[in-house]
Amino acid sequence: MAIMLLRIVAFFIMAVNLSFNADCQSFIGVNYGQVADNLPPPSATAKLLQSTSIQKVRLYGSDPAIIKALANTGIGIVIGAANGDIPALASDPNFASNWVNTNVVPFYPASNIILITVGNEVMTSGDQGLVSQLVPAMQNVQNALNSASLGGKIKVSTVHSMAVLKQSEPPSSGSFDPSFGDVMKGLLGFSNATGSPFAINPYPYFAYRSDTRPETLAFCLFQPNQGRFDPNTNINYMNMFDAQVDAIKSALNSMGYKNVEIVVAETGWPYKGDDNEVGPSVENAKAYNGNLIAHLRSMVGTPLMPGKSVDTYLFALYDENLKPGPGSERAFGLFKPDLTMTYDVGLSKTTSQTPNTPNVPTAPITPNVPTAPNTPKVPTAPNTPSAGPKTPANPSAAPRQKKGGGVWCMPKAGVSVTQLQANIDYVCGHGFDCSPIQPGGACFEPNTVASHAAYAMNILYQTAGHDAQNCDFAQTATLSSNNPSYDGCNYPSGST
Repeated sequence: MAIMLLRIVAFFIMAVNLSFNADCQSFIGVNYGQVADNLPPPSATAKLLQSTSIQKVRLYGSDPAIIKALANTGIGIVIGAANGDIPALASDPNFASNWVNTNVVPFYPASNIILITVGNEVMTSGDQGLVSQLVPAMQNVQNALNSASLGGKIKVSTVHSMAVLKQSEPPSSGSFDPSFGDVMKGLLGFSNATGSPFAINPYPYFAYRSDTRPETLAFCLFQPNQGRFDPNTNINYMNMFDAQVDAIKSALNSMGYKNVEIVVAETGWPYKGDDNEVGPSVENAKAYNGNLIAHLRSMVGTPLMPGKSVDTYLFALYDENLKPGPGSERAFGLFKPDLTMTYDVGLSKTTSQTPNTPNVPTAPITPNVPTAPNTPKVPTAPNTPSAGPKTPANPSAAPRQKKGGGVWCMPKAGVSVTQLQANIDYVCGHGFDCSPIQPGGACFEPNTVASHAAYAMNILYQTAGHDAQNCDFAQTATLSSNNPSYDGCNYPSGST
C-alpha cells in the first residue's frame, strides 16, 4: 500500500511538472514577416512551428492563407491592421465591422486568434493625424469584436518602439514622452479597461550599435558582466532586456497603470550584416536569442516583475529578402526558407535545453568603425528597416553632385511594386514627412506606388544627409540630376 501511494504521489508530481513545462513555453512567440519572395508555403510553416516550442505567431497583416494553415494547431495568432487602415477604422464603425467580419470571424476559433494590433509604431511615426486617430480606431475594432461576441476573447492593442520613452536609464526613471500627452492616457485607459497588453519592441542590438564597448555587448547578450546599478531601487541589472522592459514598467507605473500587462512584440539580433555594421554575427545572434529563451524559461522574470516571463515574440521566423536598409535587416531569420535552422537556440521539441552560448564577446570591436553612418536617429524595429540604406559596394562609382546643381534620389527602373512599397513603409514609418503623398497632399497624384516611392526615397536622402549610402535602398535607388518636380509637387534637392 505504501509503495502504491508513493507511486501515485510520484505520478502526480510528474504530471504537475509536465503541465508546468508545457505552460511555461506559452510565452515564446515569433514574428512571421512576409516582405520576401522566397518563403515556404503556409502549410509547411505550420508544420515547422508545430515541431518547435513556439506557441504564438505574430503576423503584420491578416493573410487568410496563413491564418487557415494555423487552424487546429493551438498556436496563438496575432494579426495586424495596417497603419493605412487606421483613418478608416477610426472614422467608420462599419469599416471596422467589415474588417473584423473579413479577417477574424470566418477563422475563429479554429484559428486561435488572440490579439489584433492596430498599427505598428504609430506613436513615434511623426504623423500626428494618425496618432490622434489611433485610439478611436482601436475602440471601433473593439466594438466590432463585441458585436461579433468576441469581446474578451480577442484583445486589441498597438505596438510601440522604445522611442515612446522620454527617459529609460536607470530603469526606475522610465517615463513616456510627455508630447504624447492625452493620446497616451487614452491608450492606457483603453488597455486598462479591456485588459489588452502594452506591446513594445525592445532591441538590445540597437543599444549596442550606439555603444560598442565589450562590456555593453556582454550586457546585451546576457553574458557575464558587472551589471548596471539603479540607485533608486538598489537593483543591479545584469542584462539589457530586463532593463528595457522594466523601464516600460516604470513608465506604466508612473502613469498609474500598474496592472497593464507588457508584451514584447519584437526582439532579436541579426546573424550577418554589411562590412561596416558592428554587432551582427551568428555567434552574437545565437547568444542573444539562446540566452533570452533560457532566461524566459527560467521564469525568473525581470527585477520589477519577478516570477513571470513576459510574452515575447522573437524576430523573426524567416529572413525577409526584399527589405530595404542595411544587410542586417535581411538577416534576422531563425529558420531558412528550406525550413532548416539558421542556428540552433533550442526551439526544437527534440532539443531539451537551450544550447550553451559563448561567454565572451564575439563581435569585432573596432572603436573607430561607425555603427550606423549617416542614419536618421530614429529608434526603430526590423519589421520596418532600422537604419539608413547600406553603403554601395563601390561608393566611388556613385554619381556626384554637380556644383550649384540639384541632385535627387530616385528609384531605379524595373524595381518591383513590392520593393517600392517596402521603401515607402520604411521612410514613412520612421518619422520623415510623407504628408505630401497622403490624400490631399501636393504630391498624392498620380496615386501610384512608383510615384509615392520616388518622393519618399528622395525625402530620406535629403533629410538624412546627402551621402550616396542614403540613396541605396537595397540597390533599388540611384542619384539623378533630373528634377522630378511637377505642377505643385516640389521635390527637395541637395546641392553643393
